[in-house]
Amino acid sequence: MKQEIDPKDTARARAFELWMTSPMPMVTLTKTFDVTRLYKVSRRRGLKFNMLLCWCIGQAASRVGEFFLLPEKGALYQYDRLAINVIVNNKDGGINSCDIPYSDDLEQFKQDYATLTQQASASCQSSVIDDAMVIGTSAMNATDLDSIVNQYTDQFCNPMVMWGKFRKGWFKVTLPISFQFHHVQMDGGQAARFLDELQKTINTI
Repeated sequence: MKQEIDPKDTARARAFELWMTSPMPMVTLTKTFDVTRLYKVSRRRGLKFNMLLCWCIGQAASRVGEFFLLPEKGALYQYDRLAINVIVNNKDGGINSCDIPYSDDLEQFKQDYATLTQQASASCQSSVIDDAMVIGTSAMNATDLDSIVNQYTDQFCNPMVMWGKFRKGWFKVTLPISFQFHHVQMDGGQAARFLDELQKTINTI
C-alpha cells in the first residue's frame, strides 16, 4: 500500500524542508564488499549471483525504516512493502525494466525473479509495481567498475544500487557497490547502516 503522509509527522521533516526543492538532492556512497560467501552459494546451489545479491539488498533494506518512505513530486509517501527493480536484456537486443516484489522467503523471491525477468525478456515489455517502494539496481557485469554515479531526474527519486564485475582474489571475492539515495528519504547515517546490513546479510546468506 502507498499513502501520502505529512512530512511534519515524520523524522524526515527537516530533511524535507532542506532537500525537497534542491536541484541535486541525491547522494552516492561507494563501498567494496566481501562477496565470497555469496559467490560460493551461487556456485554450489546453481543460483544466479545477481538474484542472490538483489535478495540481500531487499533483506538489508527491510531492516532500515527509511526505505519505506519516498519523496515524489513535492510530497512524501509511505509504503508497507518493498520491490527490487532489475534491468533485463530482451530478445530484440534492447533492455526492459522489471519490478520484482521482495519477499523474506528466498525461494519465493527466486521464483518471482525467474518468472518476471523471463517474461520481460520474451515480451520486451517492462513491468511496474506501483504500490511498493522500489529499489533500483543496475548490474554491468561485463566490466570492472570502482564506482557508478547515476543521472538524476525528478521523475525518479528511488534509491539505486549499482555494481560491475566482481573481482576474484586468492582467498576472497570482492565487489565495489555504489548506493545512491535521495537526501529527503534518508541521511548518510541510515545509508551507511544499510550498507553494513547488506554486508551482514551477504555474510550469513
